[in-house]
Parts: sequence; C-alpha cells; structure tokens
Amino acid sequence: MSRGSERPHAKPFEHVHAPKSELYRDIMRAFVAGKHRFLVHLRPEDVSELLPAVQEDGAVEAALGSLVGWGNLRADPDNSRVTTVEDFYRPRYLYQLTTEGEAAELALDAYEAALGKRGELQSVALEDIRLRLRSLVLQAEAVDPDASVVHSLLRELSGLFDGLAANASAFMSSLQRTIDLQDASEDAFIAYKDRLIGYLNRFIQDLVLTTADIATTLEGLDGLNVDRLLGLVAAREAVDVAPTEGGEGESEAVQHKLADWRARWSGLRSWFVGDHAHPSQASILRQRARASVPALLSAVTVLLERRSGRSDRSADFRALAVWFAEAPTESHAHRLWRVAFGLAPARHLGVDADAMYALDQQSVPSATSWLAAPPVPINARLRATGQYHRRGLVARVLDRGDAKRLLAGQLEAERVQTQEARRRLATGRPVRLSSLGALDREEFALFLALLSDALSAGPPGIDGVRTMTGDGTLEITLVPTDDNAIAEIATPEGHLRGPDHVITIVDLAAPADEQPPAAVAAR
Repeated sequence: MSRGSERPHAKPFEHVHAPKSELYRDIMRAFVAGKHRFLVHLRPEDVSELLPAVQEDGAVEAALGSLVGWGNLRADPDNSRVTTVEDFYRPRYLYQLTTEGEAAELALDAYEAALGKRGELQSVALEDIRLRLRSLVLQAEAVDPDASVVHSLLRELSGLFDGLAANASAFMSSLQRTIDLQDASEDAFIAYKDRLIGYLNRFIQDLVLTTADIATTLEGLDGLNVDRLLGLVAAREAVDVAPTEGGEGESEAVQHKLADWRARWSGLRSWFVGDHAHPSQASILRQRARASVPALLSAVTVLLERRSGRSDRSADFRALAVWFAEAPTESHAHRLWRVAFGLAPARHLGVDADAMYALDQQSVPSATSWLAAPPVPINARLRATGQYHRRGLVARVLDRGDAKRLLAGQLEAERVQTQEARRRLATGRPVRLSSLGALDREEFALFLALLSDALSAGPPGIDGVRTMTGDGTLEITLVPTDDNAIAEIATPEGHLRGPDHVITIVDLAAPADEQPPAAVAAR
C-alpha cells in the first residue's frame, strides 16, 4: 500500500504557519513547477537540485515527510533503482502532488496575487472588446458561421471582459484606500494626485466614447440570434469533454457548456447595456470614477489644512478622548464635559418680557454658576398652575379663505402657463434651437431648466446627450449640429445666443394617444 495514499483528514495549509514554512513553500513550488513541465514524480535528490540554497543534510527529506503527513504530497515506493537486497530494505519514495496540495498552492498563489494586485483602468481592453464584437457581428450575419472563428472571438471576449472587470474593481478599491490615506503616505499622495486625476479623466473620456459603441453593437447582436453562435461554441467545446464513469453524455455536455456561455454573455451584456431601473456596470464605474476626482481634491485639501495648522475636528475629538481617559476622578471628567461642550440647564423657562428686559440690563457671563447668577423671576401663574397662559376663551381664528382662494388662483394660472409651455416645447420632434423662435417668460424658464439638465448630464457621446428631468416627466436629447451655426432665441428679457443644437423633448407623462407619432416612437 502506498504511503499517504488516503488522507481523509488532510491539512494542506498546515505548512504555511509551521516552522520552516519557507522551506515547505519552496518545495511545493518546485512540485508545481515540475507538474507544469509534465513531471509527475520527483525524488528527494531532484528536489534538492531545485533548492540549492538548502545546505542542511536531510532537511529536504524531513520536509517531504511532513508534507506527506499533512496531505500535500503522496509518497509511493521507488523500486526502479533497486539492485541489491540492502537497497530493497532501504525505504525510497517517489513524491507527487495530491489534489489537496495542488489546490492549496493555487489558493495561496491567488491570495498573494490579490494582495499585490494594484488594478488598472484598461482603455485598451475596451477598444479590443469593441473590435471583437464587430467581428462577431460579421459571423452572426453570415449564413454559415465559422465555428472556430466564433469560438476564438468569444474566448478572447471572455478573457478581455474578465480582466477588465477584475482590474477595474481592484483599481477602484485601491483608489478608495488611497483617498482614505490607507495605501500611501501623505507626501506620496500629494506628489502623484495630478497624474492620478489626469489618468481618471482620460479613462472617463475613453469609457464614454467606447461603451456607447459597444452597447449599440451588443443590442444589434441581440437581433441577429446570438444564441446560435453560443450553440456552435458549446457544441465545439463539448467534443473535448473527457468521458467519466456514470457521467453526462454528449447532449448533456452541450447543454452544460451552452448554459455556461449564456451566463458569460449575459454578464458581458449587463456590464455595458442597462436601463433606468438597472444601470450598466460601465455607467456605475463612470459615476464612481467621476466622484473620485472631487474626493481626491478634498483629501488633498484636508492634508494641506493639517500641515498649515488649521483646526481638525477629528484630531480635537481624539485629544479630548485622551483627556477623558486621563481624568483622575469622575468629578474631573464631569467638569471637563461641562467645559468642553458648554451644556448647562436652561434658565429661560417661562421668562416674560419684563424678565427679559431685566436680564438685558445686566451682563451675566455664560460661565457664571447658577448659584452665583441673579435669580430668574417665574410667573406666579406658571408656578401655581403649571400653565403660563390665562384660562379663558380662545382667541378668534382668522378667516383666511380669501387669501387661500387668491393663492389657489395664482397656482392654477401658473400651472396653465407651465402646461402651455410644455405643450409648446415637448413636441417629441427634433428641432434646431435656432428654429424655436420667440419664447415667452414661462416657455423660456422651462427651456432654460431643460437645457441645464441636458448640459449637466455629462459630455456628449456619439448620439449627443440624452437625459431626463428630476421628476421623470420629460426626456431631453441634445445633439450638436457640428456646422458652427449660432442659435438666437428671443425672450422678454433679451436674446439668448449660443452654439446651435438639435433638441428633442418628449413628454413622458402624457398619454400615448395624445402625443405626435414622433414622440411615441421616441418612447
């Protein structure tokens, strides 16, 4: 029976915190490297050759025995070089990795890689994904797609997408730690913040331009039966599935592979394509990256304020906590509390006008003890009955009906004017700003509000800017004309001039049967 062939209680991570853990890790790395070269078994002398730094006699063999006991390695008798009876009775073993030991090494390598991973925002990966999606569109449009080409494109897309998502997540995590001043010293942070802000701005610009094209391509692939391409890839991969005793057949393997590729494709699509209820991960990443720029500037401001000696509330509270901890008695702690926070009993309960006038005539410092302060007169009725006001008839309630009707009329008039302005502007049809003509006061106010929402939605993409108002009732699309034309709008307050754009305003709150056909199509 082979030594260590069954390890029901294996402890493959025991060597990490055991004495001589570095030697154990080096031996396990040697076995992993040997397996990459298709060397299944290693002898002790082979391991010693791979570890020339180990000079102690018998150290390697003792370490191999410990690793076998923990279940990282398996030892089999080595009878291939037995030439004498003495050799036969001398124990010799061939060592190989166990499943538990190999899994432990993979886990440790992944752990060390995750600790040292800085992460990055990969604009190049975005461009590569866009190019491969365009190639995939050509295969989807073909009558007989090439399964090998489709398989290669989807595998490259999967690898690029996994790397992009993992690196972006790692970068944003490390960026947040940098903003919180956990990963870098203050001097290093101030030194490279300009380069970091420039890096973020460049990536945001590339992300806005590239993801719009990627999202459009993905939506186009949905109409080209992309599931047919996934089926081709699944069938191609199922051919290489090794048969197992009592395992799944070929059809089950195809279904398993197809479900796996559908999940990958769904993840890729949701990363770039979203809606108002479920925004895409790319848009969330863009928002986080944008929010990081002012956060970086705020962190630099805090550092500069600390260096200039300005008051820091967190430092003040920490110093105060130390004082409380060092207070010799409870009475000293209570005295420190009163001095630090200035909380004292109120002395103005029931004070009337005469008492307030008397207090105004004499200046009493706020630090004066209540025992040394002048007395505060209390109304006799309050002291006797607990109520300050005299009992009797309640004062007459004023009739404000006329004022309410006046306000209601003004609100109705403003509503009608606003509704007319919405009806005038929210036509659902694209129109140039220069073609709007003259606008009255209500129309111009609504137009300025919509223009502000569109311009603040971010830099225009390929199809311009598309956003919604805060109440979700109007949708605005603003597209530059790129002809250097100047629009001029006449208003009661003057003339508004600026670069001409094509604007489309859709009233989302109006019923579909009351809207023009263009507005219904836009919705």
